[in-house]
Amino acid sequence: MPEEISGKTVFSLYEVAQGIRATLAKAYPNSYWIKAELNKLNYYPHSGHCYPELVEKRDNKITAQMRSNLWREDYRRINAAFIQLINEPLKDGIKILLQAKIEFHPEYGLALHILDIDPGYTLGDLEREKQESIKRLKEEGLFTRNQELRMPLLPQRIAIISVESSNGFADFMKVMENATTTWGYSFFHLLFPSLLQGDKAVDSILQQLNQIKKVAKHFDVVAIIRGGGGDIGLSCYNNYKLAKQIALFPIPVITGIGHATNQTVSEMVAFENAITPTKLAELIIQRFHNFSIPVQKAEEKIIDKSKRILEEERAKLKTAGKLLVSVFGRVVFNERAQIRQGIKILCLQTGFILKTNKEAIAGIPKQIGKGTEYLLGQQLQQLELTTRAMHRGGGVKLKDSSQGLIRLMNQLQQMAILGLKENRLALQAVEKNLENLRPEAVLKRGYSITRVDGKAITNSAEVNPGDLICTTLHQGEVISIVNPSS
Repeated sequence: MPEEISGKTVFSLYEVAQGIRATLAKAYPNSYWIKAELNKLNYYPHSGHCYPELVEKRDNKITAQMRSNLWREDYRRINAAFIQLINEPLKDGIKILLQAKIEFHPEYGLALHILDIDPGYTLGDLEREKQESIKRLKEEGLFTRNQELRMPLLPQRIAIISVESSNGFADFMKVMENATTTWGYSFFHLLFPSLLQGDKAVDSILQQLNQIKKVAKHFDVVAIIRGGGGDIGLSCYNNYKLAKQIALFPIPVITGIGHATNQTVSEMVAFENAITPTKLAELIIQRFHNFSIPVQKAEEKIIDKSKRILEEERAKLKTAGKLLVSVFGRVVFNERAQIRQGIKILCLQTGFILKTNKEAIAGIPKQIGKGTEYLLGQQLQQLELTTRAMHRGGGVKLKDSSQGLIRLMNQLQQMAILGLKENRLALQAVEKNLENLRPEAVLKRGYSITRVDGKAITNSAEVNPGDLICTTLHQGEVISIVNPSS
């Protein structure tokens, strides 16, 4: 009850609180459905109670704020419903539709007692944001911009946006390292750490994308990697600003965000996406397989064809070698026979010519003598007739006969000289022929003389295997042993 103090009616604080409590209870006797943003859940594990901070924002400014209570049993029931429908627990940074009673406690003040939360509203709000982002990007002509880029045939240099301690990053790296070990594929990667969910995830990812853009020429692709999670945790990937940055990025952006439900806007505008980090790594590895398998088959084909060509050429070479040996053997045999026949004929001709020319040489002096003697005899007979005529003709004819005698003597002298000259030329010709037929001259022209036991041979039948033969050349001699296979 109020009391009088110095003529004033004074209420205690408790009485005021109770009055407010009674007034609110009378004015708001029922529960109400209220939409708000769950700014902070404030869950206390030791008691199981939650004390959520609820806010309402307009243009990113808080226009209303109120604390609330979510008791343990209600929290367990509501959280299970969120996990069942959205695959995510109740958490910070989501918009909710809650059923609550307005309560005022003298000790703790005004609060909303949360009785229930509709997970369908939260999911619907996320879908509305997603559709709005898609609509804006399509209207601006940006929705397929990143997909129009050209990824390198073998994307080896990868900029990764993830958290080093996350399971998704570990799964991605495991696949890549296994590819290097198993198939010898080579990769370079650099991690750009970032938050991957929650209100701050958008700004964190955008910051790392801006860092990568500065060194984009050093990378082939950007990979955004996040482990498993439900749609609530993925709401940041429907953000318009993030999706726009991905769409406009100068090199291909690929995503492995880790969920099996509907794609987020960031995944839709990315160059390529996979439902898990593992699948994303396998997509990259598949590109290497697609390249290496044809190369490997081509290599095997080249090797196989090369072997066949080598075998064919080796067989041809072997056949040609046998043919060459056969033909060369016949040629050598024929040439050897011709040489032997030529040597035989040469020897016979040389012997005949030497014999003939010896007789001719021996007869040359006699011929010369006989010719001269004949000429002299003729002249003497003419002289004798002339002398007789002189005696018969008298003095007149003596003069004429003297002159005739002189003429005869001159003719005799000239005929003798001419005869000697002609026989000298004939002798020189014979000497030249004899010079050409000398054994030394014949040998100089490339012929040779083969002897066995000092006897010249003209037939291969005259030698036996193992015989020691001496071949006389123009300069020097060659000693040989007859080969049994000759």
